[in-house]
Amino acid sequence: MSPTRPAVCRVLVTRPEPQASEWVARLRSHQVEAEALPLMGIAGAPVPARVREVFAGLPAGALLMFVSPNAALQFFACLPPGASWPAGVQAAATGPGTVAALCAAGVPVDCIVAPDESAAQFDSEALWEQLRAQDWQGRPVWVVRGDGGRDWFATTLAQAGAVVDFVQSYARLVPDWNPAQLAIAHRALAEPAQARWLLSSSEGIEHLARLLPQADWAKAIALASHPRIEARARALGFGTVLPVRPGWRAVVEQVLA
Repeated sequence: MSPTRPAVCRVLVTRPEPQASEWVARLRSHQVEAEALPLMGIAGAPVPARVREVFAGLPAGALLMFVSPNAALQFFACLPPGASWPAGVQAAATGPGTVAALCAAGVPVDCIVAPDESAAQFDSEALWEQLRAQDWQGRPVWVVRGDGGRDWFATTLAQAGAVVDFVQSYARLVPDWNPAQLAIAHRALAEPAQARWLLSSSEGIEHLARLLPQADWAKAIALASHPRIEARARALGFGTVLPVRPGWRAVVEQVLA
């Protein structure tokens, strides 16, 4: 049973920046009190020349799969001004945030493949359902990501015959919270019934454990948009973990229900 919603319920958006602040603005515009508390820091590509090399050599028929909005933002930040998307190349995204980042970077909409915005999940499995009917034999695929990550998509493409490689466009870091962010976190722990921790990645939850090693999560309430995130939140000790559909609109519905 879901806990009774208090008169004021603050949603702590733990996505990386700039997505955290974008979500906060959307939630506040729909009468949901929200604060940004990123659980992931983002640094640029360690070898920008590698990103430029991959982009310059893209052949027709290739696919670039971007694992997140920041993968796209940092990838295009490495390219020279005015670089245009090459003809015959597809861009793949797991969710609408990444699609928006690709569109903002100038990728034509008809070159982008992604799960429908009404999809139950925004993940590699949902993206593969949009791609599996294509002929992948011998086709080059680059997975644009941070330093490591889940390999399910790359393995699946390779099994379908694609030639898969990786390019690192950013690095994930434990965030360095400032005093204001620490105050937000401690207030949420002190008033657990009035806070909803909106968790967006399993790695971010690991960072949370490092940032607040003495925290008691038994009365804390998490919102999780994926079963893997739900499981990791429970493993950390969250007393209540509520599933929520992907997307900020679902969060609004959940909090104001």
